[in-house]
Amino acid sequence: GLVIDGRTLEHVLHDSLQNIFLELTEKCRAVVCCQATPLQKSVLVKLVRSKLKAMTLAVGDGANDVSMIQVADIGVGISGQEGMQAVMASDFAISQFRHLRKLLLVHGHWCYTRLTNMVLYYFYKNVTYVNLLFWYQFFCGFSGTSMTDYWILILFNLLFTSVPPIIYGVLDKDVSAEMLMQLPQLYTMSQ
Repeated sequence: GLVIDGRTLEHVLHDSLQNIFLELTEKCRAVVCCQATPLQKSVLVKLVRSKLKAMTLAVGDGANDVSMIQVADIGVGISGQEGMQAVMASDFAISQFRHLRKLLLVHGHWCYTRLTNMVLYYFYKNVTYVNLLFWYQFFCGFSGTSMTDYWILILFNLLFTSVPPIIYGVLDKDVSAEMLMQLPQLYTMSQ
């Protein structure tokens, strides 16, 4: 790991040392920046996003972390003694830092699998309907006549666009939470 204080970070964020700093951080498992100003935190997140083309996650618990949380792709605010500013600016809110592991490994995995399956579901739902319309045009000689009434089309989309995702979102858990916490490798394997 690498630990950098605010004064060192000030020198590193200059243009001449940015590439060397990024090469060094890529070789570390963890980089911890302590006593950094809010501007330094947001500049560091911007630097990692733009130069390394990486998705960034920022975790903060106070008003001094708001700019970093807003710059990151995903912001997590911890509600605590320093107030609610970080929570209000974040995408996700947790009550304690220890809940971050469950947020990422369990809920992140479930969200990822649900989204990928729903994208496939919507794709095949629309392919089915368009394929039906295409073959009907051969039957009616490409006259442009409507195969169904408009209310049937509305009912079809309402039924197949709202009900399955709700049921799937509530009930689908491909792997139990306990298993995901024990085997963090499952998160990367699902991608």
